[in-house]
Amino acid sequence: MSGDDFPNEAERLLNAIGYASTRTLPGQTGDPADFLASVPATQPKDALIAAADSIRLLFQVTDAEIAASAPQVLPGEFDSGVARSFLFIAAELKGDSYSRGDYAAFTREINKRFNIPAVVLFWTAAKRLAIAFVHRRPNKRDPNRDVIGSVSLIREIDPRQTHRAHLEILADLSLRARLDWMESRKEPRDFDGLLAAWLDALDTRELNKQFYRELFDWFERACRQAKFPAAGPKTLPPQEHVIRLITRLLFIWFIKEKSLVAPDLFVEGQVAPLLKDYDRDSGDSYYRAVL
Repeated sequence: MSGDDFPNEAERLLNAIGYASTRTLPGQTGDPADFLASVPATQPKDALIAAADSIRLLFQVTDAEIAASAPQVLPGEFDSGVARSFLFIAAELKGDSYSRGDYAAFTREINKRFNIPAVVLFWTAAKRLAIAFVHRRPNKRDPNRDVIGSVSLIREIDPRQTHRAHLEILADLSLRARLDWMESRKEPRDFDGLLAAWLDALDTRELNKQFYRELFDWFERACRQAKFPAAGPKTLPPQEHVIRLITRLLFIWFIKEKSLVAPDLFVEGQVAPLLKDYDRDSGDSYYRAVL
């Protein structure tokens, strides 16, 4: 993804994780003012128009596409009256970086113009991708309206060097993964089932639990498998060795990012000739001399 044609690239990304449809708004110019004027809100704001270079509705996914269980081009046109559906929207922003609050405000501004949940893909001038999804609930006083709630956000995705955690989240949001989740919980293959599946995948508490569970599994595995240089007359337990290694690596990464140490220290071809008895598989000279 380069951003040269972000709407098409965003659509290809969505197709790759299982979401596809021919239902879209005809005659779109991409101009933010035109887009927002075509779906006016009662209290329009200027912040999004000022920040955006372009906004396009990519497509609408309804029960028909969800039930198909795979990316398919099904006949159908965009219908704003089908509230039980999802919209996917691409927005190109002028700035390099935006705060979580900015993204949340932009996402709410778009979502309040529809009675359909809208997933927004943002692209910044610094070539970073963000994906935002807003939580909606029925209005207790007016069942025909929704209350726009909190915004779940995945931001600072670098398509050139995508972080593993971002790849895992995208894989978890794929239609196939969400259908598997729905089947495991006997949820219907329709809008309600997919909505519940998306909310579960984006649940911050569950993501935190998953992160710490994986981190603890890694720690236990490292304690069993890692080998460290002898600590002299004192023998340290594996857990203390691993904790020391983690704190050292965190500190080293910090000073490396601050350019306080020569980057050549972390290039094997540069540092190996300088070390005595260097062996990357069984030796400890690099650990002792550098780390």
